[in-house]
Amino acid sequence: MTSVGCDGTSYDGRQELMAGRGAGPDFVESLARGLDVLACFDANHRAMSLSEVAAAAGLARPTARRLLLTLEELGFVRSTDGSFQLTPKVLTLGMAYVGALGLWDIAKPHLEALVARTGESSSMAQLDGSDIVYVARVSVPKIIALRVDIGTRFPAAQTSQGKVLLAALSPAELADTLALPSRAGLPPYIGRTADQLRDELTEIRARGWALADEELAPGVRSVAAPVRDGTGTVRAAMNVTVHAAETTTDKLLHDFLPLLLRTAGDVSAEWALYQSRPHHELPQPTRESSA
Repeated sequence: MTSVGCDGTSYDGRQELMAGRGAGPDFVESLARGLDVLACFDANHRAMSLSEVAAAAGLARPTARRLLLTLEELGFVRSTDGSFQLTPKVLTLGMAYVGALGLWDIAKPHLEALVARTGESSSMAQLDGSDIVYVARVSVPKIIALRVDIGTRFPAAQTSQGKVLLAALSPAELADTLALPSRAGLPPYIGRTADQLRDELTEIRARGWALADEELAPGVRSVAAPVRDGTGTVRAAMNVTVHAAETTTDKLLHDFLPLLLRTAGDVSAEWALYQSRPHHELPQPTRESSA
């Protein structure tokens, strides 16, 4: 019987596959496999049995069991009635990254103010391979075709934020990025050719914002602007998302885009100041020096 692992690779269930792909002498295979186990859980697989985890991660049952029990002891996984689930502690892994950037603390009040003025949800995302990953979000209670949380992954080329981030890449970087398979689990968008996408990204680069009109899912319309770090490099993108049946493209671009551009500019300016702040950490005192 053939199954499909977390990375989309088909494998024979009787044969254990190597979860990691590292080739360096210091590569830790067990760590890679543990991360693979965590990545198997998603919105469609909130609770999984040992056999399901082993099959999804391409691991032998004994290996999957040891990894799950280790993750449970560390507090990242809980088990109930023979099934395993992630715990909220997993959020600390992603939030450590966002917190290290200082981005959430800076963006939060600006996102909240933007949402208060537009009455629509706003998010920030960064590029990870050919996908975007959401790193900050302030939402309003509206029915939308796709659920979005911190850590949600979507194909970059089908989103306004992704287009902004792709447009900031060099031609070589763009080609390499688009060649990577998406890990979002969504069907590819067939409404445009590769050449049309590149032409659109050239236009986005020139005008400084991007529109995605029901490319990700029916009814989902959004506009996005870049967020830059202290060097002027585009490091994230911020959007306003609306329901297509409620908000026309003209209203989105005429009423909401100017507010979004101003907000993204303010976040970029404050982030640049944050990164340039004088900061120095003293080394931890040794026992000898503190005695």
